Amino acid sequence: MSVLNLLNQKHAIENHVQLREIADGMIIAEVANQHALANIALQGAHVATFQPRGEEPVIWLSPLAKFAPGKSIRGGVPICWPWFGPHQTDSKLPGHGFARTVPWELLDTKALEDGSTFLRFGLIENDTTRAQWPHPSTAQLEVTVGKALRVELVTANTGSAPFELGEALHTYLQISDVGNMTIRGLEGCEYIDKVGATTRRTQQDGIVIESEVDRVYVNTAADCVIEDKGLKRAIRIHKEGSRSTVVWNPWTEKAEKMGDFGPKLHRDMVCVESGNAMENAVTVAPGETHRLVAMYSVEKL
Repeated sequence: MSVLNLLNQKHAIENHVQLREIADGMIIAEVANQHALANIALQGAHVATFQPRGEEPVIWLSPLAKFAPGKSIRGGVPICWPWFGPHQTDSKLPGHGFARTVPWELLDTKALEDGSTFLRFGLIENDTTRAQWPHPSTAQLEVTVGKALRVELVTANTGSAPFELGEALHTYLQISDVGNMTIRGLEGCEYIDKVGATTRRTQQDGIVIESEVDRVYVNTAADCVIEDKGLKRAIRIHKEGSRSTVVWNPWTEKAEKMGDFGPKLHRDMVCVESGNAMENAVTVAPGETHRLVAMYSVEKL
């Protein structure tokens, strides 16, 4: 029996979950329930799409995204783990860690009483991952697809020494046009501005994007709300276990150099990432578990 057939035999649920191969070696879990539609790739446990029924998509996926083994997917909810940004001591290691480009195992699927669908994935360790991250640990992703999307990254320290963890859910949100939206919730927060010479600033008002933006907001547990005048809606990002919020848009010049963006697609998205980055990296003690939660819901404007 094929891997796909085995997965469907074990985890498919009528009116909830079906496993499908969309490219050679690339399997996704298709979720379709009474509340929403979503696709999650087993590579990276990567939530690629989320669309509540009767709504425009909430999670943005590039129409030029490539689904290929070992390659990151442009859009969705890439998992940055177990470090954020460049590795502290070895520049040859992949930026934002390896979790988003390696296989994960589908561990569990459930149909919940309220009509939502629950899926749990586990990172598959191998010699390559252990060489990059020598700390005994497990990583799991729990996803609940309902009227809202809940994503929970769970890291357990199974060793005898503490380790420092950097992480983020690098979420791409769909908007009508970058010129039509304002991000609220980070007023008064300090941030590290990574465009040009790295500087530390304080956010004064709501965030309006008119050029390249790459900012790590630190020491904030606040909800963020993307007010989108074009779609007459707001996307609320609620988070738990997170002290950093990253806001990113590559803007025209950088986007044109990316094969999976092209010249205009950056106008359709903005990244608002929930995580623990830079000075907010967390220490996980032996036997402890750390949970990073983000929930995405739609509100009318």
